[in-house]
Amino acid sequence: MELKICHLYPDVMNLSGDRGNVICMEKRLAWRGIDVVTTGITIGENLQASDFDLFFLGNGQPFEQALLLQDLAGEKAAQLKSAAADGLPILAICGGYQLLGNSYETADGTILDGAGVLDVQTKCVGKRLVGDYAFTCEELGETIVGFENHAGKTWLGSAVKPFGAAVPGHGNNGEDGTEGARYNNVFASYAHGCLLPKNPKLCDHILKIALERKYGSAELAPLDDTLELTAHAYVETKLEK
Repeated sequence: MELKICHLYPDVMNLSGDRGNVICMEKRLAWRGIDVVTTGITIGENLQASDFDLFFLGNGQPFEQALLLQDLAGEKAAQLKSAAADGLPILAICGGYQLLGNSYETADGTILDGAGVLDVQTKCVGKRLVGDYAFTCEELGETIVGFENHAGKTWLGSAVKPFGAAVPGHGNNGEDGTEGARYNNVFASYAHGCLLPKNPKLCDHILKIALERKYGSAELAPLDDTLELTAHAYVETKLEK
């Protein structure tokens, strides 16, 4: 077995150490004897979504997002929309999540068109939503932990559902209690930290979806997640204080 991961804009969308999510996926595949090839696609490079089994898009600063939206416009956006509609797994964090939406309103009121992969809209509000937080994930039947740091507030449209409910934390906008977005096999979240190393069940869930989509069926051998679960528990303990 082999998975081909596409890391979109690894040289630009790398603000919050979210490259750790890719490392986590690579390691959890390798530890099980599953081959993995990760390819970076950046500004000006062509994207053929059918060449890959899984996409990752991390976080960046607002001015970088404006630049990337120009690059995403057209064929890249069309490729990602088609891939998402076809069930290809995509994990997007914070700025990457915002880029996949319908629009992004900057601090000066300029409205930029997003990639249109997700039916969400984001507005930069200036005051940052920051801190350790957690959200309940009904899909996995457990709590996901992370760290949020974003000045954008995101509202979900009717074509997506929340990834979870922020308890405690701001989540998408600090108003409606939602966190992240889910559409087909797209997972979008504001959780840094990194997300996957502290939430191994989520990592394996995404990898299993990618493997099953490619091979029809897949079983992931159990791993010793003592360190990962200790990190998860540490964040939960901090939130309880």
